[in-house]
Amino acid sequence: MAWGPDRWRFYRLVAREAARTIRAAGAGLTAPPDILARMRVTGLVIAPQDLRTSDATFADDIYAGLFVFAGRSLAASGGSPFDYAAPSPEWADELYGFGWLRHLRAADTALARANARAFVADFIAGRGDPALARQTPVAARRLISFLCQSPLVLEGADHAFYQSFLKAIARNAQQLERDLRRGVPPQWRLNAAVALCYAGLCCDGIQPILRRATRVLSRELDRQILTDGGHRSRDPRFAMELLLDLLPLRQSYLSRSVEPPAALLRAIDRMLPLLRLLRHPDASLSHFNGMGATDADHLATLLVYDGALAQPLMHAPNSGYERLEGGRIVIVADVGASPPLPYSVNAGAGCLAFEMSSGPQRIVVNCGLPASGPDLRLLARSTPAHSTASVAHASSCRFLTRSGWWGERQLADWLIRRRGPVVLSGPSTVAAERAEESDRVLLAGRHDGFGPDFGIVHERRWELFATAARVEGRDAFLRQGKAGNRGRRRAHDVAIRFHLHPGIAVRGVPEGLELASALGEIWQFQAENAEIALEESVYFSGLTGPRRTDQIVLHLTVSEDVEVRWSFTRLASAPLRGVAPG
Repeated sequence: MAWGPDRWRFYRLVAREAARTIRAAGAGLTAPPDILARMRVTGLVIAPQDLRTSDATFADDIYAGLFVFAGRSLAASGGSPFDYAAPSPEWADELYGFGWLRHLRAADTALARANARAFVADFIAGRGDPALARQTPVAARRLISFLCQSPLVLEGADHAFYQSFLKAIARNAQQLERDLRRGVPPQWRLNAAVALCYAGLCCDGIQPILRRATRVLSRELDRQILTDGGHRSRDPRFAMELLLDLLPLRQSYLSRSVEPPAALLRAIDRMLPLLRLLRHPDASLSHFNGMGATDADHLATLLVYDGALAQPLMHAPNSGYERLEGGRIVIVADVGASPPLPYSVNAGAGCLAFEMSSGPQRIVVNCGLPASGPDLRLLARSTPAHSTASVAHASSCRFLTRSGWWGERQLADWLIRRRGPVVLSGPSTVAAERAEESDRVLLAGRHDGFGPDFGIVHERRWELFATAARVEGRDAFLRQGKAGNRGRRRAHDVAIRFHLHPGIAVRGVPEGLELASALGEIWQFQAENAEIALEESVYFSGLTGPRRTDQIVLHLTVSEDVEVRWSFTRLASAPLRGVAPG
């Protein structure tokens, strides 16, 4: 880590985190007793609906001792999965979150119910790693899962297990209440507040926690959900997962004859249209800022609540996303700055990146975030993993990584354990504007993320001509800075990348490149003022894991202001079939 603004940001983050840790410890010593410490869960009143889709075949895998979570698998060989080392942190989050109980409930067999009860009993008995189970978002997911799947777990259970299950719910809720008092990252606060609202509505004996949890929920939703419906993290996956919890929570308030908080109703109404903005016609979400493979069933379930005739937003300036539509063509572009540091653990360096679809076929994509693997996830967040321009193979954002001298590496490791690999710095100025005319839609954006290190401002312009089935683009690189400033006036290599979906076959032709989709469409790519190359890429967002694919790369050297033009033109159309509604 070189001396400069990023190093000072790193040390300021260390100081803030140390101060927060000290304040949290002091608050724990002086705070009044927890509300839940004086109460106990005496019964369960309702079991909320779990909107997440389930797969009964998962029960067969569990019966065979195979546990597959977050792209990793573990063969328990007839034992308990809690007795084995987790293949990855993400795998452990899934296991200890118990969201997989819904698959056993879908099987609806005595064996599946017995398995579910046995695994819950293993956890209650203390098997497993308490540190992995104690993470706030994991504990919140587990509490919601226990409440939603309580009919599965308790059917046929004896009184002793029933009481143990209630005590486990109470302990889980007490931990989340302490987490709220101690101070945790904002997204974790929201997770904890949602789970405690579920507990207050579903459990007898701890109703007073509902009032406090509802206040925290309202405050966090108003802080974290932007006016255009995006979450402050800019992470489509977090927004989708949050909605899958908020919709049943709203119904749980109504089922208990309690008025849902206004902030909850506002958040739901705002968030659903933004998901439509990010949705491609193949029923999956755009790969920006933490989004990997989309569970299309989950997304379809959510959009039912938005109405079959609802239309997507086109313009989300607060969230930093834009959508262009014309005929069968859909473009979704990232024209926003990096999210605030506490929300940036999954944020990507993809400013001015875009994805393009024609009907249900993705054409241009970003690599997307893999389900697990810290090194791969960091690679997928870099600028070269997005369909935008990078300078000297660098990213437009700087991430918190284990670098520098020994002491800095230890501090970075401590910060990553507490905060995750957040964004230390990114573009300071990001601007975008759009215009719509009868025959075209125009979007233009610019950012200065490469300014501090390279003295380059990147501008990008998209023009979508619906009747001509053509997308024209322009990338401009403008030099800035004084001539004497070392590194900012040197010539730098620039690569403009267009990652292609694995379903696209590409070959060279005299005019440029020819792209063929599995649906029968033929597209032509052309460029001016840059060398066109076809290189290998990887698509991390495949439902079955990473897949090899291709990327179009425009190479150039920038020593002064330069402009590159490129275009995608459809030469042959496919029949209109299989296009999901917007």
